[in-house]
Amino acid sequence: MIPPEIRRSVLLQKAIKLALAGTLLTFASFSATAADPSSDTETPQPPDILLGPLFNDVQNAKLFPDQKTFADAIPNSDPLMILADYRMQRNQSGFDLRHFVDVNFTLPKAGEKYVPPAGQSLREHIDGLWPVLTRSTKNVEKWDSLLPLPESYVVPGGRFREIYYWDSYFTMLGLAESGHWDKVADMVANFGYEIDAWGHIPNGNRTYYLSRSQPPFFAFMVELLAQHEGDDALKEYLPQLQKEYAYWMEGVETLQPGQQNQRVVKLEDGSVLNRYWDDRDTPRPESWVEDIATAKSNPNRPATEIYRDLRSAAASGWDFSSRWMDNPQQLSTIRTTMIVPVDLNALLYQLEKTLARASAAAGDRAKASQYDALANARQKAIEMHLWNNKEGWYADYDLQNNKIRDQLTAAALFPLYVNAAAKDRAAKVAAAAQAHLLQPGGLATTSVKS
Repeated sequence: MIPPEIRRSVLLQKAIKLALAGTLLTFASFSATAADPSSDTETPQPPDILLGPLFNDVQNAKLFPDQKTFADAIPNSDPLMILADYRMQRNQSGFDLRHFVDVNFTLPKAGEKYVPPAGQSLREHIDGLWPVLTRSTKNVEKWDSLLPLPESYVVPGGRFREIYYWDSYFTMLGLAESGHWDKVADMVANFGYEIDAWGHIPNGNRTYYLSRSQPPFFAFMVELLAQHEGDDALKEYLPQLQKEYAYWMEGVETLQPGQQNQRVVKLEDGSVLNRYWDDRDTPRPESWVEDIATAKSNPNRPATEIYRDLRSAAASGWDFSSRWMDNPQQLSTIRTTMIVPVDLNALLYQLEKTLARASAAAGDRAKASQYDALANARQKAIEMHLWNNKEGWYADYDLQNNKIRDQLTAAALFPLYVNAAAKDRAAKVAAAAQAHLLQPGGLATTSVKS
């Protein structure tokens, strides 16, 4: 191994040039749709771009049982230097990739196993878990994939060492039930911070999640906080609610009927609805090998198309479900980006209604009326295009085949959840869910075994 002092002095210039060349090559090969670095806020690069061929080689070597491990590893020095060192060493006799990783990276620590006291009630068990799952990351290491947040937050636990967008709303319901309104406020503040920093709430607070969002529950989070703080919460987070809405609706002004742009679609009759989308079309760093294998299993489709559909399914939170596939037994038939999801559009209806309420609270009646009109238009589009009249339930719309899909999923309940469904249709959906989705222990996402 080249001594560090030599690497940092005699070979410094050569190393940087070599690393830069490799990084540019990697960027062209793996990251054609990465964020524009000329944007106002410089987007931190995910590890697959920072480390290029080293990242690819480590993941393909399957050094770790979980591909997320190396995606979460922290470089101990400048990634350019590590990459240059790797390029110079990898073909040397006796080179040990695992040893190289151990020397140059700090791997994520396994979470502490929580052993609850005996005899606890369920409520006591949950209350005891809050401090175990609470994290604070105001400051992170320079090249960490973890994104800092100003306030403490609750993580799912296990391999999930970061906050996740839509999961957190249901976590916040639990925090509110436990009386931890301060933590609810902290969580809302963190998501507001992310909207200000990145223009949207990413899937999770990792660099490799920045290219997508998740089901937009921020409006519900603000409404929850408003139950405790009143309209002040609505007024405080109105700017962030507006920014999130702009993220989902970006490009709508230039769309012609029958066109799609990123997260927004315009149907042939002019109805505007939304879909899930990821800005990148590469393997996910946290599931690198699995995504490559999925793409290779279907040579009839471009790999980049499969990668984006896999990523977009992750944006939906339903990763993975037969809902997105042509063949429920073949993941490579996934085509998330060609499906208009009923749950997403119900949530955006809720966002529009919350924007109307927040605008009214702020004294802007004109804006409130505009958002109410947008919500009404979306509700009509949901009723027209996302209702399967033959089956009697809400369903997704298939852009590729220009028709409503037949499959019943738990997403059919979302128009009921946001009070956007007519009473007669709500009753039909409830009956269908009870007959086909209600199972011992809860609600199945679909009735399809996949």
